[in-house]
Amino acid sequence: MRVCQAIGQVLADRGVEVFFGLVGSGNFTVVDALQKAGAKFYSARHECGAVMMADGYARASGKVGVCSTHQGPGFTNALTGLTEAAKNRTPLLLLAADTPPETLWSNFKIDQGAIAERAGAVAERVRSPETAAEDTARALRRTQVERRPVVLNIPINLAEMPCPDEPQMPDVPELEPPRPGERSVARAADLLETSERPVILAGRGAVLSGARKELEALAERVGALLATTAMGHGLFAGNPYCVGIAGGFSSPLAVELLSRVDLVLAFGASLNRWTVRHGRLFPPEARVVQVDLDEEAIGALHRVDAGVVGDAAASARDMVRELERRGVRKSGLRGEEMEREISARRWRDEPYEDEGTPESIDPRTLSIALDDLLPEERTVATDSGHFLGYPAMYLSVPDERGFVFPNAFQSVGLGLGSGIGAAIARPDRISVAAIGDGGALMALGELETAARYRLPMVVLIYNDAAYGAEVHHFGPMGHPVDSVRFPDTDFAALAGAAGATGITVRSPDDLAPLKEWLGRRDGPLVIDAKVNPDVRAEWLEEAFRAH
Repeated sequence: MRVCQAIGQVLADRGVEVFFGLVGSGNFTVVDALQKAGAKFYSARHECGAVMMADGYARASGKVGVCSTHQGPGFTNALTGLTEAAKNRTPLLLLAADTPPETLWSNFKIDQGAIAERAGAVAERVRSPETAAEDTARALRRTQVERRPVVLNIPINLAEMPCPDEPQMPDVPELEPPRPGERSVARAADLLETSERPVILAGRGAVLSGARKELEALAERVGALLATTAMGHGLFAGNPYCVGIAGGFSSPLAVELLSRVDLVLAFGASLNRWTVRHGRLFPPEARVVQVDLDEEAIGALHRVDAGVVGDAAASARDMVRELERRGVRKSGLRGEEMEREISARRWRDEPYEDEGTPESIDPRTLSIALDDLLPEERTVATDSGHFLGYPAMYLSVPDERGFVFPNAFQSVGLGLGSGIGAAIARPDRISVAAIGDGGALMALGELETAARYRLPMVVLIYNDAAYGAEVHHFGPMGHPVDSVRFPDTDFAALAGAAGATGITVRSPDDLAPLKEWLGRRDGPLVIDAKVNPDVRAEWLEEAFRAH
């Protein structure tokens, strides 16, 4: 057995079924070996796109995303996606070819381990042929346990060296998620016992914990409303007491209700400035309990009255037990009237003046029409940009795996790769990559990837022929914005050139071909939606408040 084969076999034996990448001379044998071990390979057109496909796959499936790159520039091309995955705590394994450490000079030589760690990832290395299998297993385990990306650097001089056919692999016991301390649970229960209007706010940590059932049980016992961060969107889909996303994407009803709460229980949410609307979302007198696996996260971005270090699901279970022991049960803000109000005041129910023109469609009208046309079983992956709020506000998702939000690093150009990864992760659902024209052009090569694999996905492009966020931020200040406006791009034509189906939309009637496509789903459908560039997103003022 060679080192590359050992790497491939270890990963396949531990459940890796799919991986992504871009093949060069440095990682050719590793990619080949992992394919021969049984994993299916999807080849991207750029390493950043490949990492984002792995990231989107991990978020939509709940499994580890795996990617492979060439050494040097192959690795650095992947850095923006790797940083997004690190900030999001995505379980992702990057198999990166690397120059041997003893190499004195090479065009490709760079300290990949140091760069990976500066980006927030874990750096591991295949140390020798004898340890290759063990090193691979350790790297995979670390990304699963630590819930963040791991870069396994594979020196190119080792990849084809012989190694033991049956390496000694250490036995690793199954781990239970960490439970909180009894005193922390008691302090949280004390606050819950005296609260009359609590809300449970669930973030990315709650998603990774799979904590929906436990959080809903806690909310029912104390009469709490439910909300999520953008990263947790969909976790409480269908629950009649969920007010949606808390923060810049909050509906008017959510803002109204969250301004009345007296206790916020944040599970796996950092309480960053976007989530709390720069400290204005919740009343200043509301008490705050923050639950997180990372003790350094508690109180780091927002004041807290009680901190609980522990897994979200385990912490919620223990709080329910403590409240049961005390005989506490409350209705809070819950009731039939509240249910009716929440169901009647979604974002799509809020009145607005349609600003469509003969040449362009209002992005809100577009989003609502698509929400009606698309199947309920869907995965919505977004990009970053002026349009960003529309998919989150208007496109419903079936659960927390149905919303992929690669905005932890706020980079434009990541959404198309995420949508491709989600399409591969969940072929039972329609994947919708909701992106802007700027992000679409940055990642244009991956449109060919989606077409090459005949992925039945929708690429929804909110095309305002500009970097809209900059137009709407700086334009009203009197600054010239010619540098962030561009000639219109015909994405429908580009889609056809890449082997996909493309349509141009200027009104809801132009979406008729979508209905026909849904019946056949023979490869990607690109919707070039010419949105009115004069419509300013509701959430943009909130986003730029800190500038």
